[in-house]
Amino acid sequence: MLRVDAGGAVDALPELDAGALPAAVAALEAAESPHWVWADARRWYPGLLGAGVRIGRAHDLRLCAAILAGSAAAELARRVHPPAPAWVSAPRGGAERVPAAAALFELDGEAPAERAPDEPATAARVFTEFGRQQAIVRDSAAPGALRLLLAAESVGGLIGVEMESAGLPWDPGLHERVLEEALGPRPAHGGKPERMAELAAEVRTALEQPGVNLDSQADLLRALQRAGIAVATTRRWELREHEHPAIEPLIAYKKLSRLLTANGWAWLAEWVQGGRFRPEYVPGGAATGRWATNGGGALQLPKQVRRALVADPGWRLVVADAAQLEPRVLSAIARDPAMAAAGRGRDFYAGLVDRGVVEHRDAAKVAILGALYGATSGESGRLVPRLARAYPRAMAHVDTAAREGERGGVVTTFLGRSSPSPSAGWRALQSAASQPGASAADERRARSSARDWGRFTRNFVVQGSAAEWALCWMGELRKRLMAMDAGAPSARADASGPAFAGVPHLVFFLHDEIIVHSPAELADEVAGHVRESAAEAGRLLFGDFPVEFPLDLAIVESYDQAG
Repeated sequence: MLRVDAGGAVDALPELDAGALPAAVAALEAAESPHWVWADARRWYPGLLGAGVRIGRAHDLRLCAAILAGSAAAELARRVHPPAPAWVSAPRGGAERVPAAAALFELDGEAPAERAPDEPATAARVFTEFGRQQAIVRDSAAPGALRLLLAAESVGGLIGVEMESAGLPWDPGLHERVLEEALGPRPAHGGKPERMAELAAEVRTALEQPGVNLDSQADLLRALQRAGIAVATTRRWELREHEHPAIEPLIAYKKLSRLLTANGWAWLAEWVQGGRFRPEYVPGGAATGRWATNGGGALQLPKQVRRALVADPGWRLVVADAAQLEPRVLSAIARDPAMAAAGRGRDFYAGLVDRGVVEHRDAAKVAILGALYGATSGESGRLVPRLARAYPRAMAHVDTAAREGERGGVVTTFLGRSSPSPSAGWRALQSAASQPGASAADERRARSSARDWGRFTRNFVVQGSAAEWALCWMGELRKRLMAMDAGAPSARADASGPAFAGVPHLVFFLHDEIIVHSPAELADEVAGHVRESAAEAGRLLFGDFPVEFPLDLAIVESYDQAG
């Protein structure tokens, strides 16, 4: 390990014996609260957590390199600094985790024997890459914003690993009951559950086609069309547009089929062990900076199975989601005080109704979705012009982002994450439409693809900025939870592991929603920190701009009780 002091002096710390790393890291945390730098939290942090050691701050070189490689704010700075080394920009999938006893700055995929003799020490390479990234930020067009974004992304990397390590408290017995209530007893030898078999028989009878395979989209679509049901797909919304005795049982079958496939008995056996569901979170997994998961479907937990997400005895779940986050963020990034005022001290959609922009709350939701996704027809298209009259700054912000996308340009979030460029195929379509002799069909395809990309960039600036607010919310909350004096809780959550067994800790995050697993006696205090962290995230990003981020918050024993 290398240690760099505030004046820039570099010291090499003594090499550690096997097994000594967790204690050394814990001692440094207690004495100095250092800012750690490593290649990838997913590779290094699990071993420390398994030994009961948490760190306060870190700079994740891989997460930060990905942002800097695409940020328009850093474009000129990238030209005058070296490119990222291959090891920091390589795909993260499949990297073997390093146990806590390993040398801290060993890099992915590189055993010592694989290095060329003239390569520098791995700690020095980490130090060099950190310096490169810091220089790019310093020379960028928005150093303050980028510095905050990289810090937020790095703490998100820590949180993702911590949530996987602690796991979501899960009751497999309750999950089994949910499945049996919905599907019937567990079938033997991989057969269809009883209720699905009954529904399949109803569908086949109604279609008068006893051999149709309901699990084959092509076979089912042909069967529906042969029965006179004029559908182009088997999507639920399209099926509901038709009246036929097969429709309702088919929709019910498809719903149960999804439950069986996504969260059935096989899922339970694979993903829940020791009373915990531990998905692998991928911070920044989407282009906008939103998170993804690598298996397990943690970001798509259906309501049926939320009964099984149950706090440990003597513990509670503090569940919070940010109310109407994206329109509030849009008002802040566009600096539209009128739009911010619509949500001040109240439900944002109700604010639109009170101002006379729309007639009722459902229309407000439709109008906002239309604004965020560029609707031009239907009810959304009818209502969007009303938003433009009421909130011209906000609508101009997303309209400008859409036009930039239609031209093939790049747009950027509030802190500096930039959208990807359109594909080569997209550019080929635009080029073909501008050539002499281009057909009307070429021009239609080019216009359609341009509008589609414009809708993406329109939404990117809002969704990506909302993701930045959420990272700051979680980062502030994590800091507050780590600083809490938990004392000796009346009950321990030993299944969460040694780093979390006696303290409140984050266990779930989905775009604008978080869950904290907390000792029951601390739940009210935790709820206060959740609210205060949301307000602090707004101040950190948007200063004194008068936008509020209210939360729907509940303290419950199981996730389904949160509403």
